[in-house]
Amino acid sequence: MASIRTVEETSAGGLVIDRSGAPQVALIGRRDRRGRLIWSMPKGHVEPGETLTEAALREVKEETGVTGAVLAPLGVIDFWFTAEHHKIHKTVHHFLIDAHSTELSDADSEVEKVAWIPLEQVARRLRYADERRLIELVPDLLRQL
Repeated sequence: MASIRTVEETSAGGLVIDRSGAPQVALIGRRDRRGRLIWSMPKGHVEPGETLTEAALREVKEETGVTGAVLAPLGVIDFWFTAEHHKIHKTVHHFLIDAHSTELSDADSEVEKVAWIPLEQVARRLRYADERRLIELVPDLLRQL
């Protein structure tokens, strides 16, 4: 019997916030296997030679169209899943990112929708509990800036 190989993956992304008025956050929507729209924070693989913050800013731009700057680390989420006969341990580094542009784009083929969501509604919109827990940290982080 063949053993299942374990693969380590590292991703980076973040919570992009526009503070020019009432705070709002850029989220991405993707379809799950059942065809349901799932809202999450933009994120993706760290490319060779990239820092975590460089990868986070690149992924945010690719998936939302928004440029920005990292304000602070937001947190790390790690989880396990199985894909193509591999057991994958994924670590995702999230950052709080200040939006420098607000024009959204869903040009990324992996993203179906992109939307600005009022900060107070984000936790209800996010699909993943780990991401919802990170949202709880945002008000304190913003007060510290």
